Amino acid sequence: MSEKKGKLPLKDAAAHNRRALSILWKNDRQYVIFLILQGTAAALTPYIPLYFTARLVNELAGSRDPARLWQWLVILLISSSAAALITAAVHRRYWALLEASYTNWNGLLAKKLLDMDFCDVDDPATQALLDQIEQNNSWAGWGFNRAANNFSDLVDAVFRILGAVALSVSLFTMPVPQDSPLAWLNHPGCLAGILGLLLAAVIVSPMLYTKGHSYWAKYDGALGNRVWNFFAYIAMAERQRGTDIRIYQQDEFFRLKADDPACQSFFPNSSIGRAGRGPMGLLMAGSTAVSRVFTGAVYLFVGLKALGGAFGAGSVTQYVGALAGLAEGMTGLLSTLGEMRENAEFLQPAYQFLDTPNNMYQGSLTTEKRSDRKYEIEFRDVSFRYPGTDAWALRHVSMKFRIGERLAVVGENGSGKTTFIKLLCRLYDPTEGEILLNGIDIRKYRYDNYLDLFSVVFQDFRLLAQPLGQNVAAAIEYDRERAAECLKRAGFADRLAELPKGLDTCLYRDFEDDGVEISGGEAQKIALARVLYQDAPFIVLDEPTAALDPEAEAEVYTRFNDIVEDKTAIYISHRLSSCRFCDEIAVFDHGRVVQQGTHDRLVSALGGKYQTLWEAQAQYYQKKEQEAAPI
Repeated sequence: MSEKKGKLPLKDAAAHNRRALSILWKNDRQYVIFLILQGTAAALTPYIPLYFTARLVNELAGSRDPARLWQWLVILLISSSAAALITAAVHRRYWALLEASYTNWNGLLAKKLLDMDFCDVDDPATQALLDQIEQNNSWAGWGFNRAANNFSDLVDAVFRILGAVALSVSLFTMPVPQDSPLAWLNHPGCLAGILGLLLAAVIVSPMLYTKGHSYWAKYDGALGNRVWNFFAYIAMAERQRGTDIRIYQQDEFFRLKADDPACQSFFPNSSIGRAGRGPMGLLMAGSTAVSRVFTGAVYLFVGLKALGGAFGAGSVTQYVGALAGLAEGMTGLLSTLGEMRENAEFLQPAYQFLDTPNNMYQGSLTTEKRSDRKYEIEFRDVSFRYPGTDAWALRHVSMKFRIGERLAVVGENGSGKTTFIKLLCRLYDPTEGEILLNGIDIRKYRYDNYLDLFSVVFQDFRLLAQPLGQNVAAAIEYDRERAAECLKRAGFADRLAELPKGLDTCLYRDFEDDGVEISGGEAQKIALARVLYQDAPFIVLDEPTAALDPEAEAEVYTRFNDIVEDKTAIYISHRLSSCRFCDEIAVFDHGRVVQQGTHDRLVSALGGKYQTLWEAQAQYYQKKEQEAAPI
């Protein structure tokens, strides 16, 4: 567990908390309103029965007028009941909105993630930032949600102080009769001593509390939480990992990590555990002790003034409760302000993420809607390297796509095939060179318009635990006949006929008990149907069938090639036999296009990269056939 040092300057801490409140107000004003109402109700409700109970007891200890007693009793019951009902209603609504606020905050992060340039989303630093935000919250509730709670506590403390002052002013203004032996309580020095004790208590107690509580911020338990979260909730709970965990007894990793001191966030011998038994515990105990000493002094002072005849017995309850509330309010105020300063440091990663700029130029030209699909894309001396690296992923790539062409992109792993597709779809911009659409740099087109030209199945495509039809259309509202036709063309017709709810059948069982589990091959057909539903001029298949055997992959590609019609299709595969039907094949090697042509021409080019790859794979297939042949 690492130790954090230093605090933000007060000015910066205040700015961070103001921004958190501004975000809250912008995204959920009702929640902010009920934050205020919750704090107000929690602070003032205890004072209502306190005040009227004092009146009732004073009457009992005095003239005991039945009419007055009934009057105070009725007022006490009605006011207390009304306050309790209002507080309960506000409290109930507040907690409902509080739960929703967690979702709203996560939604705000998700929206930013979807709006960011893909190059930033793909950057490991962005994921590390998101992990830090999550772990700050998991460690001790730090971050945005803590800022909201602090604001509610601040409102509570302010109104608690105001209510206490209103009820306790008369304690200091009502004198003890001069003929009383306790008349010395009227001396200004005595009053100054009590006020000094109050001031010392409300400063020292929260100071000790804030210092003790700061150990939660001082020691960063994010690593421990991250390890526990992974092994306890992800690795052990995800059914996809279940087979490996059991076969290879990977639960041993969890046991080893549990013994790692760096991961023992809450263990007795962890940093925070030792602090709890040492300085942290002493500071917290000292805070409570100071508060209790002050409470005792208040009881003594109020009791002596009542004994001296300054006020009736009922007022004792009022003043003791009011001064205790005043001390509690002052302590809460200073403690909350200290906690807000501590929390400001944990707001920084969230703001750093939210402030990530979109540097990719969005363009202004619209892509023309051509019924003849006459779109031509050209890579002109394109080179690219990923941010933060010196190695070139692509180097001097020049290529032009002919309309209606079937292009296969082949090469060994790491040769630049997927990077080529990312640039084509403008998920990244080239480091050097340019990509042209109908002779115009694609950076000049509106980003969303340009993306509409492509239907892509990436090698790591995902289907959602939602109805089948929505997965095909990638939308909630969709054309059912069109979705069913696309599934049929993708080879999913027989399976569709077996599904109990047809297009409304939910995939997987994450949310529906009657959801269906689909095989890898079925998932690939649904992904292909999604491409067809999109009906874009350019279709890209980036090794979506890598898990299939060569024959099954060739069958998928051949079927798909028959239904793409006049669209330009780009197939990426590491199996050369699957791409022989293509009009042209581009061979990538170490980020360069080293060969380009038809299958027959490339396979006959002696010493070429394509021939080397072909012979290596063909030899493997021939060996399998020989082994399978009968003797």
